[in-house]
Amino acid sequence: MSHPPVNLLPIDISAYKVGNTGVDYVHRLDSGRPGPHVMVMALTHGNELCGAHTLNLLFENEIQPERGVLTLGFSNVAAYESFDRDNPTASRFVDEDLNRVWSAEVLDGDRQSVELARARELRPVIDAVDVLLDIHSMQLNCAPLMLCGPLPKGRELAAAVRVPETVVADEGHSAGRRMRDYGAFGDPASPRNALLVECGQHWDPSSVEVSNETTLRFLLHLGVITPDFAAPHLPADRPPAQRMIEVSGPITIRTDSFRFLTEFQGLEVIPEAGTVIANDGDEPVRTPYDDCVLIMPSRRLVPGQTAVRFGRFVN
Repeated sequence: MSHPPVNLLPIDISAYKVGNTGVDYVHRLDSGRPGPHVMVMALTHGNELCGAHTLNLLFENEIQPERGVLTLGFSNVAAYESFDRDNPTASRFVDEDLNRVWSAEVLDGDRQSVELARARELRPVIDAVDVLLDIHSMQLNCAPLMLCGPLPKGRELAAAVRVPETVVADEGHSAGRRMRDYGAFGDPASPRNALLVECGQHWDPSSVEVSNETTLRFLLHLGVITPDFAAPHLPADRPPAQRMIEVSGPITIRTDSFRFLTEFQGLEVIPEAGTVIANDGDEPVRTPYDDCVLIMPSRRLVPGQTAVRFGRFVN
Protein backbone atom coordinates (compact mmCIF):
# COMPACT_ATOMS: atom_id res chain seq x y z
CA MET A 1 0.00 0.00 0.00
CA SER A 2 1.40 3.42 -0.96
CA HIS A 3 1.58 6.17 1.62
CA PRO A 4 2.11 9.95 1.63
CA PRO A 5 5.67 11.28 1.83
CA VAL A 6 7.39 10.98 5.19
CA ASN A 7 8.42 14.57 5.94
CA LEU A 8 8.11 14.31 9.72
CA LEU A 9 10.24 11.88 11.73
CA PRO A 10 10.22 10.59 15.31
CA ILE A 11 12.28 12.36 17.93
CA ASP A 12 14.22 10.76 20.76
CA ILE A 13 11.96 10.64 23.83
CA SER A 14 14.17 8.36 25.95
CA ALA A 15 14.88 11.23 28.34
CA TYR A 16 11.21 11.15 29.34
CA LYS A 17 11.10 7.45 30.25
CA VAL A 18 11.51 7.90 33.99
CA GLY A 19 8.69 10.00 35.36
CA ASN A 20 7.29 10.39 38.85
CA THR A 21 4.10 8.30 38.65
CA GLY A 22 5.51 4.77 38.74
CA VAL A 23 4.55 4.40 35.07
CA ASP A 24 7.23 4.84 32.40
CA TYR A 25 6.84 7.88 30.14
CA VAL A 26 4.21 9.50 32.36
CA HIS A 27 4.97 12.74 34.25
CA ARG A 28 2.75 14.43 36.83
CA LEU A 29 3.19 18.16 37.49
CA ASP A 30 1.34 19.51 40.54
CA SER A 31 0.81 23.23 40.97
CA GLY A 32 -0.09 22.87 44.64
CA ARG A 33 -3.19 24.98 43.97
CA PRO A 34 -6.80 23.90 43.48
CA GLY A 35 -7.84 23.06 39.96
CA PRO A 36 -8.60 20.19 37.60
CA HIS A 37 -6.38 17.22 36.89
CA VAL A 38 -5.66 17.60 33.19
CA MET A 39 -3.83 15.12 30.95
CA VAL A 40 -2.31 15.40 27.49
CA MET A 41 -1.60 12.03 25.87
CA ALA A 42 0.63 11.45 22.86
CA LEU A 43 1.45 8.35 20.80
CA THR A 44 -1.70 6.31 21.30
CA HIS A 45 -0.63 5.10 17.86
CA GLY A 46 3.11 4.74 17.32
CA ASN A 47 3.16 6.18 13.80
CA GLU A 48 1.27 9.35 14.78
CA LEU A 49 4.25 11.52 15.59
CA CYS A 50 2.97 15.04 16.17
CA GLY A 51 1.99 14.52 19.81
CA ALA A 52 5.53 13.51 20.75
CA HIS A 53 6.82 16.74 19.22
CA THR A 54 4.24 18.73 21.19
CA LEU A 55 5.04 17.14 24.55
CA ASN A 56 8.72 17.71 23.82
CA LEU A 57 7.92 21.41 23.25
CA LEU A 58 6.19 21.59 26.63
CA PHE A 59 9.04 19.86 28.44
CA GLU A 60 11.72 21.95 26.73
CA ASN A 61 9.88 25.10 27.82
CA GLU A 62 9.73 23.79 31.40
CA ILE A 63 5.97 23.84 31.63
CA GLN A 64 4.51 24.13 35.12
CA PRO A 65 0.76 24.25 35.74
CA GLU A 66 -0.71 27.45 37.14
CA ARG A 67 -3.41 25.50 38.94
CA GLY A 68 -4.44 21.90 39.48
CA VAL A 69 -2.40 18.98 38.16
CA LEU A 70 -1.02 18.42 34.67
CA THR A 71 -0.05 14.92 33.54
CA LEU A 72 1.87 14.39 30.31
CA GLY A 73 2.13 10.90 28.84
CA PHE A 74 3.54 9.00 25.89
CA SER A 75 1.27 6.02 25.33
CA ASN A 76 2.39 3.33 22.86
CA VAL A 77 6.14 3.81 23.10
CA ALA A 78 6.85 0.23 22.01
CA ALA A 79 5.17 0.88 18.67
CA TYR A 80 6.79 4.31 18.32
CA GLU A 81 10.25 2.84 18.80
CA SER A 82 9.63 0.45 15.90
CA PHE A 83 9.07 3.30 13.40
CA ASP A 84 10.58 2.57 9.98
CA ARG A 85 10.61 5.39 7.44
CA ASP A 86 10.38 2.83 4.62
CA ASN A 87 7.28 1.22 6.16
CA PRO A 88 5.81 3.95 8.36
CA THR A 89 2.31 2.53 8.68
CA ALA A 90 3.58 -0.64 10.40
CA SER A 91 4.30 1.11 13.69
CA ARG A 92 0.67 2.02 14.36
CA PHE A 93 0.70 -0.76 16.98
CA VAL A 94 2.62 -3.91 17.91
CA ASP A 95 -0.18 -6.45 18.47
CA GLU A 96 -3.45 -4.54 18.37
CA ASP A 97 -4.91 -1.04 18.27
CA LEU A 98 -4.38 0.63 21.65
CA ASN A 99 -7.33 2.90 20.94
CA ARG A 100 -9.85 0.04 20.78
CA VAL A 101 -9.32 -1.55 24.23
CA TRP A 102 -10.79 1.04 26.60
CA SER A 103 -13.69 -0.85 28.14
CA ALA A 104 -13.76 -2.58 31.52
CA GLU A 105 -14.67 -5.83 29.78
CA VAL A 106 -11.48 -5.82 27.72
CA LEU A 107 -9.17 -4.32 30.35
CA ASP A 108 -10.35 -6.79 33.01
CA GLY A 109 -10.41 -9.74 30.59
CA ASP A 110 -7.93 -12.52 29.93
CA ARG A 111 -6.63 -11.34 26.56
CA GLN A 112 -2.95 -10.45 26.44
CA SER A 113 -1.04 -8.15 24.09
CA VAL A 114 1.64 -5.47 24.18
CA GLU A 115 -1.07 -2.81 23.88
CA LEU A 116 -3.30 -4.27 26.58
CA ALA A 117 -0.36 -4.46 28.97
CA ARG A 118 0.32 -0.78 28.34
CA ALA A 119 -3.35 0.15 28.70
CA ARG A 120 -3.48 -1.65 32.04
CA GLU A 121 -0.41 0.31 33.18
CA LEU A 122 -2.00 3.60 32.10
CA ARG A 123 -5.45 2.83 33.45
CA PRO A 124 -4.93 4.08 37.05
CA VAL A 125 -3.33 7.25 35.69
CA ILE A 126 -6.30 7.95 33.43
CA ASP A 127 -8.76 7.02 36.18
CA ALA A 128 -7.49 10.03 38.16
CA VAL A 129 -7.84 12.54 35.30
CA ASP A 130 -10.66 15.09 35.06
CA VAL A 131 -10.05 16.29 31.49
CA LEU A 132 -8.06 14.49 28.77
CA LEU A 133 -6.69 15.51 25.37
CA ASP A 134 -5.63 12.54 23.23
CA ILE A 135 -3.46 13.62 20.27
CA HIS A 136 -3.72 11.73 16.96
CA SER A 137 -3.11 12.22 13.24
CA MET A 138 -4.56 10.70 10.06
CA GLN A 139 -3.57 8.45 7.15
CA LEU A 140 -4.71 10.88 4.46
CA ASN A 141 -4.33 14.57 3.72
CA CYS A 142 -7.57 15.62 5.38
CA ALA A 143 -8.18 18.86 7.27
CA PRO A 144 -7.72 18.50 11.04
CA LEU A 145 -10.67 17.27 13.09
CA MET A 146 -11.70 17.45 16.74
CA LEU A 147 -13.58 14.31 17.77
CA CYS A 148 -15.72 15.31 20.72
CA GLY A 149 -17.84 12.20 21.24
CA PRO A 150 -21.64 12.06 21.24
CA LEU A 151 -22.39 14.05 24.42
CA PRO A 152 -23.11 17.77 24.91
CA LYS A 153 -20.21 18.10 27.36
CA GLY A 154 -17.78 17.06 24.63
CA ARG A 155 -19.22 19.55 22.17
CA GLU A 156 -18.99 22.32 24.76
CA LEU A 157 -15.34 21.55 25.50
CA ALA A 158 -14.46 21.45 21.79
CA ALA A 159 -16.13 24.84 21.31
CA ALA A 160 -14.18 26.28 24.25
CA VAL A 161 -10.86 25.06 22.82
CA ARG A 162 -11.87 26.72 19.50
CA VAL A 163 -9.60 24.63 17.26
CA PRO A 164 -9.54 22.78 14.91
CA GLU A 165 -12.19 24.32 12.68
CA THR A 166 -14.10 21.06 12.11
CA VAL A 167 -15.64 19.23 15.08
CA VAL A 168 -17.02 15.70 14.72
CA ALA A 169 -19.61 14.35 17.16
CA ASP A 170 -19.49 10.56 16.96
CA GLU A 171 -19.93 7.34 18.92
CA GLY A 172 -16.60 5.74 18.03
CA HIS A 173 -15.94 2.34 16.46
CA SER A 174 -17.61 -1.05 16.61
CA ALA A 175 -14.15 -2.66 16.86
CA GLY A 176 -13.66 -1.37 20.40
CA ARG A 177 -13.85 1.63 22.71
CA ARG A 178 -11.47 4.57 22.39
CA MET A 179 -9.63 6.18 25.29
CA ARG A 180 -11.72 9.30 24.62
CA ASP A 181 -14.85 7.33 25.53
CA TYR A 182 -13.43 5.39 28.47
CA GLY A 183 -15.33 5.24 31.75
CA ALA A 184 -16.66 8.54 33.05
CA PHE A 185 -15.54 10.40 29.92
CA GLY A 186 -18.47 8.75 28.15
CA ASP A 187 -20.92 9.14 31.05
CA PRO A 188 -23.36 12.03 30.61
CA ALA A 189 -23.81 12.24 34.39
CA SER A 190 -20.08 12.77 35.02
CA PRO A 191 -18.25 16.11 34.70
CA ARG A 192 -15.12 14.27 33.52
CA ASN A 193 -14.47 14.97 29.87
CA ALA A 194 -12.17 14.14 26.97
CA LEU A 195 -11.33 15.15 23.42
CA LEU A 196 -9.49 13.40 20.61
CA VAL A 197 -7.79 15.63 18.05
CA GLU A 198 -6.77 14.45 14.58
CA CYS A 199 -4.06 16.91 13.60
CA GLY A 200 -3.70 16.20 9.87
CA GLN A 201 -1.61 13.71 7.91
CA HIS A 202 0.76 11.59 10.02
CA TRP A 203 4.05 12.69 8.46
CA ASP A 204 3.25 16.23 7.39
CA PRO A 205 5.05 18.82 9.58
CA SER A 206 1.86 20.91 9.66
CA SER A 207 0.40 18.25 12.00
CA VAL A 208 2.83 19.46 14.67
CA GLU A 209 1.58 23.03 14.27
CA VAL A 210 -2.01 21.82 14.77
CA SER A 211 -1.03 19.63 17.72
CA ASN A 212 0.84 22.49 19.38
CA GLU A 213 -1.97 25.00 18.93
CA THR A 214 -4.70 22.61 20.02
CA THR A 215 -2.80 21.54 23.12
CA LEU A 216 -1.96 25.09 24.15
CA ARG A 217 -5.52 26.33 23.65
CA PHE A 218 -6.83 23.31 25.56
CA LEU A 219 -4.52 24.12 28.48
CA LEU A 220 -5.33 27.84 28.29
CA HIS A 221 -9.06 27.17 28.46
CA LEU A 222 -8.60 25.04 31.58
CA GLY A 223 -6.39 27.66 33.27
CA VAL A 224 -3.41 25.32 33.37
CA ILE A 225 -1.07 27.72 31.57
CA THR A 226 -0.88 31.48 31.17
CA PRO A 227 -1.26 33.44 27.92
CA ASP A 228 2.39 34.46 28.31
CA PHE A 229 3.47 30.81 28.17
CA ALA A 230 1.31 30.03 25.16
CA ALA A 231 1.72 33.20 23.07
CA PRO A 232 5.15 32.51 21.51
CA HIS A 233 3.85 29.22 20.11
CA LEU A 234 0.43 30.32 18.83
CA PRO A 235 -0.44 31.83 15.43
CA ALA A 236 -1.34 35.50 15.44
CA ASP A 237 -4.61 34.97 13.56
CA ARG A 238 -7.82 34.25 15.42
CA PRO A 239 -9.19 30.74 14.84
CA PRO A 240 -11.99 30.56 12.25
CA ALA A 241 -15.53 29.79 13.37
CA GLN A 242 -15.99 26.09 14.02
CA ARG A 243 -18.38 23.82 12.11
CA MET A 244 -19.97 20.67 13.50
CA ILE A 245 -20.52 17.30 11.84
CA GLU A 246 -22.86 14.79 13.46
CA VAL A 247 -21.93 11.21 12.61
CA SER A 248 -24.79 8.78 12.07
CA GLY A 249 -22.58 5.72 12.29
CA PRO A 250 -19.50 3.90 11.06
CA ILE A 251 -19.37 1.54 8.11
CA THR A 252 -17.75 -1.60 9.48
CA ILE A 253 -15.95 -3.80 6.96
CA ARG A 254 -17.46 -7.29 6.57
CA THR A 255 -15.36 -8.95 3.87
CA ASP A 256 -11.78 -9.17 2.62
CA SER A 257 -12.79 -7.46 -0.61
CA PHE A 258 -13.98 -4.03 0.57
CA ARG A 259 -13.06 -1.42 -2.03
CA PHE A 260 -13.84 2.29 -2.39
CA LEU A 261 -14.86 3.39 -5.88
CA THR A 262 -12.50 6.36 -5.71
CA GLU A 263 -9.67 7.56 -3.45
CA PHE A 264 -11.50 9.73 -0.95
CA GLN A 265 -9.39 11.93 1.34
CA GLY A 266 -12.08 12.83 3.89
CA LEU A 267 -14.69 15.58 4.30
CA GLU A 268 -16.04 15.05 0.79
CA VAL A 269 -19.76 15.90 0.64
CA ILE A 270 -21.81 13.46 -1.46
CA PRO A 271 -24.90 15.37 -2.67
CA GLU A 272 -27.42 12.56 -3.25
CA ALA A 273 -28.64 9.87 -0.87
CA GLY A 274 -28.10 6.36 -2.19
CA THR A 275 -24.85 7.13 -3.98
CA VAL A 276 -22.60 4.08 -4.07
CA ILE A 277 -19.15 4.95 -2.70
CA ALA A 278 -17.74 1.44 -2.16
CA ASN A 279 -18.41 -2.27 -2.44
CA ASP A 280 -18.03 -4.68 0.46
CA GLY A 281 -17.80 -7.97 -1.37
CA ASP A 282 -20.95 -8.10 -3.49
CA GLU A 283 -22.81 -5.48 -1.41
CA PRO A 284 -22.76 -1.81 -2.46
CA VAL A 285 -22.12 0.76 0.27
CA ARG A 286 -24.51 3.70 -0.24
CA THR A 287 -24.74 7.10 1.38
CA PRO A 288 -27.77 7.23 3.69
CA TYR A 289 -28.86 10.84 3.09
CA ASP A 290 -28.30 13.90 0.95
CA ASP A 291 -25.17 15.99 1.55
CA CYS A 292 -23.46 13.11 3.31
CA VAL A 293 -19.98 13.90 4.63
CA LEU A 294 -17.32 11.19 4.51
CA ILE A 295 -15.31 11.11 7.74
CA MET A 296 -11.80 9.62 7.74
CA PRO A 297 -12.00 7.00 4.98
CA SER A 298 -9.49 4.30 5.78
CA ARG A 299 -6.88 2.50 3.76
CA ARG A 300 -6.69 -0.27 6.38
CA LEU A 301 -9.50 -2.27 4.80
CA VAL A 302 -9.63 -5.15 7.26
CA PRO A 303 -12.82 -6.99 8.28
CA GLY A 304 -14.16 -5.73 11.60
CA GLN A 305 -12.54 -2.30 11.24
CA THR A 306 -14.16 1.00 10.27
CA ALA A 307 -13.95 1.85 6.57
CA VAL A 308 -15.53 5.31 6.84
CA ARG A 309 -18.07 7.20 8.89
CA PHE A 310 -21.09 9.04 7.49
CA GLY A 311 -22.09 12.41 8.86
CA ARG A 312 -23.73 15.73 8.06
CA PHE A 313 -23.05 19.34 8.90
CA VAL A 314 -25.32 20.80 11.59
CA ASN A 315 -25.66 24.22 13.16
